[in-house]
Amino acid sequence: MLSTTLFAVAEVNTTEPIAEERIMKDIAKKQVISATRGDIKVIEASENIRYLSQKMVKLYLYFYKNPTKFQAKRDLERMLLALNDDFRIIVTTTKDSDTKDILEFLAYSKDQIAEIFSEVPNEERAALMLDYSETLLEGADSVAVAHRYDFADEEKMLMVTKEMEYLLERMSKYYMALHAGFDSPTNKDAMQESIMHFEENIAKINLYAYPKQEREQKMAMNASWKATQAFLEKSETLFIPNLMNASVAHLENIVAKIALFHTQNQ
Repeated sequence: MLSTTLFAVAEVNTTEPIAEERIMKDIAKKQVISATRGDIKVIEASENIRYLSQKMVKLYLYFYKNPTKFQAKRDLERMLLALNDDFRIIVTTTKDSDTKDILEFLAYSKDQIAEIFSEVPNEERAALMLDYSETLLEGADSVAVAHRYDFADEEKMLMVTKEMEYLLERMSKYYMALHAGFDSPTNKDAMQESIMHFEENIAKINLYAYPKQEREQKMAMNASWKATQAFLEKSETLFIPNLMNASVAHLENIVAKIALFHTQNQ
């Protein structure tokens, strides 16, 4: 969980005849950002939306190619409920008008996704799901920016792990898309970009001086990523969705343990 960050305000010489209004204006000009518990809750919810926006579509594409896998449909419905919970957290927490406007638009997208889930999957609906995943992602990013504050060092590392979890779902989403008939250059580039960003975050993890237990997790992460990367590099000729999903889930489990260290170390 992200921790509250406090910022010191410069001392004011109260012996000077400075009006209260002027003091407030001076503070506003400095644009000192102070994290409230509400900001933290909103950022956490927006991170969940980013993650679910990719995971839902990955699973829908799998369901599209395997329509008899009804467990996948049930999992999709559970993810939609989780998305509802994140929306509710944001709308009941934020006081930012722009965030509320964004949520209204995202609520419409969420309703369209629910309608798609209620119908038999086909190519057109799969294409719409790819579009909606990007809409949810853009909205979540905008909400996070509106509530952003200066992270402490451990919070920065925690955010690195959260982005890694999202990127794993994003790259595997495009892996599924390429084999579901959506093998456009744009989707191929998006998958490669996700891989590149994931490796940048791995480099940050590798530079951190972890204690023994987390060093072992880091080594396991590097080994697991090497195997997953080999599958992704052969994505145009080798389609192994079940093995890929298992590999990604294993990596996410390792990253979650590293994230827990940074949560507890704040």
